[in-house]
Amino acid sequence: MNNSPFNTFTKLHQTDSPLILPNAWDAASALICQNTGAQAVGTSSAAVAWSLGYADGGALPVEEHLNAIARIARVTSLPLSVDIEDGYSQNPEQVAELACKMVALGVAGINIEDGNDTPESLGEKISAIRQALNGRPLFINARTDVYLNALGSGDKAINMCLERLEFYKNAGANSGFIPGLTAMEEARSLATVIDLPINIMLLPDMAPLSEFSAAGIKRFSTGPALFQSVYGHLSESLKQLAAVKSDANLFSKALDYGTLNSAFIKEA
Repeated sequence: MNNSPFNTFTKLHQTDSPLILPNAWDAASALICQNTGAQAVGTSSAAVAWSLGYADGGALPVEEHLNAIARIARVTSLPLSVDIEDGYSQNPEQVAELACKMVALGVAGINIEDGNDTPESLGEKISAIRQALNGRPLFINARTDVYLNALGSGDKAINMCLERLEFYKNAGANSGFIPGLTAMEEARSLATVIDLPINIMLLPDMAPLSEFSAAGIKRFSTGPALFQSVYGHLSESLKQLAAVKSDANLFSKALDYGTLNSAFIKEA
């Protein structure tokens, strides 16, 4: 078990260097993350949903999500952490069942969020997951949306995050995820006080990662940004083609066919 994906993933939160976790959405993006030096691979629920033709925010059918994760798990040898939003249910037992299915696919960790729900609701889900796993390892990254939902600012937001993450830790969480947190001093305060590795999401115009790392942040997630970047490039390329301006954008950053294809032959 010392070299299990769970243990490897856990140790990545305990080093002096922060974990930079790219969020993939399908087998190809996950394999590219692996082949460009990622230490682990996460998923973005938004990106997975969009790639399968659904809106973000609970619209993705659970079975389609599981199938997508199975395809990702097949091609990557890295620890895999899956964003399951709020667990796609208000029933803790159903959420726990989903978590167990993820573990059966080889998943090392999950993100699960409070969103618009009460802290008690997420705490019950985390407790139910731990009970259902019955000792099987799973790294639970408990996400609080205090900042994303603008529930407070300054000291109020800090205190709300501290209270929620302490509650989630006692329920069985391994780390705390605070997307929307961009203020350096607030990040420092939270990382200093809470006895959990803190994860934040990369957003435009943030301070350098090195400064957040020095402030105590242990994990950085790309969220849907990689998907948005790839599809932004696709959109721009198609616009240029449609306007008969140039096809240069189409090939400027294209990966070599042979390199891509051989990667999948190895993983088949």
